[in-house]
Amino acid sequence: MARHEDLPIPIHSTLEPVYGTGPQFEAARKRFDHLKSRFIQFFGLPPDFYARSPGRVNLIGEHIDYEGYSVLPMAIGQDTIIAIRKHDATELEKLIRIANVNDTKYSMCTYPADPNQDIDLKNHRWGHYFICGYKGFYEFAKLKGLDVGAPVGLDVIVDGTVPTGSGLSSSSALVCSTTIAIMAALDVNFPKREIAQLTCECERHIGTQSGGMDQAISIMAKPGFAELIDFNPIRKTDVQLPAGGSFVIAHSLAESQKAVTAATNYNYRVVECRLAAIVLGIKLGMQRQEAISKVKTLSHVEGLCASFAASRGSTDPVLAVKEFLKEEPYLAEDIEKITGESLTSMLANSPTSLDVLKAAKHYKLSQRASHVYSEAKRVHTFKDTVSSNLSEEDILKKLGDLMNESHYSCSVLYDCSCPELEELVKTCREKGALGARLTGAGWGGCVVALVKESIVPLFIADLEEKYYKARMNLIEKNDIGPYLFSTKPSSGAAIFKF
Repeated sequence: MARHEDLPIPIHSTLEPVYGTGPQFEAARKRFDHLKSRFIQFFGLPPDFYARSPGRVNLIGEHIDYEGYSVLPMAIGQDTIIAIRKHDATELEKLIRIANVNDTKYSMCTYPADPNQDIDLKNHRWGHYFICGYKGFYEFAKLKGLDVGAPVGLDVIVDGTVPTGSGLSSSSALVCSTTIAIMAALDVNFPKREIAQLTCECERHIGTQSGGMDQAISIMAKPGFAELIDFNPIRKTDVQLPAGGSFVIAHSLAESQKAVTAATNYNYRVVECRLAAIVLGIKLGMQRQEAISKVKTLSHVEGLCASFAASRGSTDPVLAVKEFLKEEPYLAEDIEKITGESLTSMLANSPTSLDVLKAAKHYKLSQRASHVYSEAKRVHTFKDTVSSNLSEEDILKKLGDLMNESHYSCSVLYDCSCPELEELVKTCREKGALGARLTGAGWGGCVVALVKESIVPLFIADLEEKYYKARMNLIEKNDIGPYLFSTKPSSGAAIFKF
């Protein structure tokens, strides 16, 4: 029997396989009916297909996927749905028209039906995410030698329930649903594993050096399971979470704009990790040019770090970090003295990295490397704990401790927290969470808290009172539901043809 990730995206004729039969189904049915009526309002005809991809919450393993390390997310019920209709090939003016159900916030975007168009990253528009998927799909088809015909016009409408800027991967849910909607419109399908890799490449068109976790879980998720996601190649392992615990997601109400702030936040960390890896490689015996040309991530030099640690009677690569990387921030000239080459020359093949160099004043190499290596270890400890023979009580306590350690590392070593996240994490722990940590890229967005199932309603009520009551002016329509909720592992991407 084929593995889950080797199967194509499922195509359903009813909503039940994804949304079940209870209240969630009724809400989904109304949503799809509304989406269809809005599509007809905008474009005059009904859509041909619908595609959905869920958001995700990362339970542990933050900022390490782009370094080649495993992560442990789960899909959530909130998702992005795209309705799409393909135009006739004989039409003279070939346009992509992208509307949104929430058209007061997201006005219609129009683009040429040209897969080779450039995305204007200096002029950020929400429709750019659709064009990421569009460009990426055609590049993928070309690489596979697949003839999908000449580009045609597309009408598209988007409906998303993943809060934007939340750290729950609203952007990846949009890129993933875009890509599979285009596949459906062009009558092609591929194994989920290939689409997960494709959509990761797609999102890089928006200017973030994504590692692939968000796309992998959105495409490959299996209901009822969190997933250990490994990279190079992408593969997944089902992780059954303990029944007595529940994960509560709480939005800090500080919006995280990953693509807009990439040069000073997300991509800055990617560059710091690359530089840390190169310096470690040289200090541990690699020739300068070999390190510069071959070392891309900290996982590439983990073996050297582990060998050094072994010579000191340890297995911890952080030992090499503490020995060879100074704790004080490095200036560009400090790193250039070690590498014998300018940073602009070393990173010349990456325009987004060059943007980082223009904005950066210094580089915290020791702290970034220490976080990556310690966080990678926590992911596997988390998975091993879930499947251990410990009592459920002890399992939940250990998982909570690991989440708390992860947050400390993200906050202190990786500098990707913010005052709102710190206050919310503290409040979650005070109100009974076994563990709480920022989730997603950070710099705003959400906290994920592990709470005993039996106290979830009280925990949510306490958070409403302690954190949200004074901030209700920041909550749309005073509806706290999208900002604070408990969740179970959801299913992955799907296509609907009714």
